[in-house]
Amino acid sequence: MKEYINKLIELARIDKTIDDFGPKIEEVQAKLKRAESDKAAIEKEIAAIEEEVKECEVKKKKNELHLQELAEKLQELEKKSAQVKTEKELKAIQLEEDIAKEQINFANDEIARLENLCETKQEEIEALKERLKEAEEKLAAIRQEVQKELEAIEAERQEYFAKKDALIKEIPQQILAFYEKIRRWAGNTAVVPVRKQACMGCFMKINDKTYAGVIKGEEITTCPHCGRILYIEEEEQ
Repeated sequence: MKEYINKLIELARIDKTIDDFGPKIEEVQAKLKRAESDKAAIEKEIAAIEEEVKECEVKKKKNELHLQELAEKLQELEKKSAQVKTEKELKAIQLEEDIAKEQINFANDEIARLENLCETKQEEIEALKERLKEAEEKLAAIRQEVQKELEAIEAERQEYFAKKDALIKEIPQQILAFYEKIRRWAGNTAVVPVRKQACMGCFMKINDKTYAGVIKGEEITTCPHCGRILYIEEEEQ
């Protein structure tokens, strides 16, 4: 029976190693996700500024149309001023002209401001596009690197799967089923050592009778407190 206990110990170690590949894969994939996230963030920033440029262009177009309307209005006022008959009418037209000219000045200033703003935003977009290009190149390099790492991890993992397949063929089905039943709830602590007469799964002290059974190794012994399979380490013997 001690032979099978040793095989269960080895099987538990292999299962833990196989499970440990999960976090390794996640860690490698995290590098790719970070690079993808960086690229997506730059693309999002570019899209946001492009929307600002569109809004800027729309406002500029509205001011240009308003400027055109004001220019036409001034022409009409000039025609009217040539036809006025009273000083009161002339003053009213002049007031309208002054207001129109003031609005023209404001529209011109606003157009100039919007042109500068659009130009600045375009420069920001060009700078971001350079960053995006760098991010895409970095992403491509990381994607290749990650692919190689994942392939290496998968190859190593398959080696352990092969070891496990070979090992379980040497363990009686009844013992294997018992181990798998415990592993369903205990995970990688299904088989644990006893140290200083304590189970290293639940850290509770086991009684002398159970401890003696673990030392003898004539049958599979489980912890009376937690139910994990126990074994004695060489230095404990």
